[in-house]
Amino acid sequence: MNSILKTIFGLIFILIVLLAGGAFFIVNESEQVVITKFGQPIGDPIITPGLKSKLPFIHTANYFDKRFLAWDGEPKQVSTRDKRFININTYARWRISDPLKYAQRLFEESKAQTRLGSILEGATQNAIANHDIIELVRSSNRDYVTQDEENKDQTEKAIIESGRDALTKEILELAQERTSDLGIEVLDFQFKRINYVSEVRKEVYERMISERKRIAEEFRSEGAGESARINGQKDRDLKVITSDAYRRSQEIKGKADAEAADIYATAYNKGPEFYRFMRTMEIYKETLDKGTIMVLSTDGDFLRYLGSMK
Repeated sequence: MNSILKTIFGLIFILIVLLAGGAFFIVNESEQVVITKFGQPIGDPIITPGLKSKLPFIHTANYFDKRFLAWDGEPKQVSTRDKRFININTYARWRISDPLKYAQRLFEESKAQTRLGSILEGATQNAIANHDIIELVRSSNRDYVTQDEENKDQTEKAIIESGRDALTKEILELAQERTSDLGIEVLDFQFKRINYVSEVRKEVYERMISERKRIAEEFRSEGAGESARINGQKDRDLKVITSDAYRRSQEIKGKADAEAADIYATAYNKGPEFYRFMRTMEIYKETLDKGTIMVLSTDGDFLRYLGSMK
């Protein structure tokens, strides 16, 4: 009985020692572990989840993240090949691809972030210095989208040799090459923001304003030319209409005069004496008024007709 109790107590003591010394540990799905002995990595990394064991007090379990990690760069001012100073802001995604090598070279995530930042920033500056700014903002030689279709072909276009996508890929490949011996892998790299520095931005805005004013002046000039053309056409049409109306009115007057003369002639032929009398009376009406004094000859038509009216 005593031997059994001693055995039980011995097993309990051993279990307590193992637990106190950290002989067992749990690895989650998002973790990977490297065992170190007195600070030196030993054995293969543990990348599968579950309950694991190690030597108590001697071995230490070091946990590293298995998930994708983020790196956000600080805004930097760099110069392009065409001597344009710009502000850039970048970001990247990376992961620990070789936990053992990572533990040997970096071990801490903060140190990895710092080392990764220096590599990415150096690769970015080198790549930008070898390209013009147009290649940072465009990825192809497609046509510009503009509402000014008439001046579309006159817009100066730079030839894109690489483009933003190719530049991003170039930086990513260079960073992957430089981080391969650190146990980490750069999965993605992108430009978060690209902008001119304040001095250059002012010049760009002024150039944009000047270009908009030039286009506006072209529209005004075209409008003035079109207005002059419309006014000229209006004056020509007005003269044509006026001339045609005058011609038609003269034709109508001539025709009316001819008809009137024909009527008068017909009337004269039918009653010459009556026609003569009517014409004389019309002349009296047009020439005489209340204050008119006339001296008439005894053989004149005026006196004769007046005398015949008695």
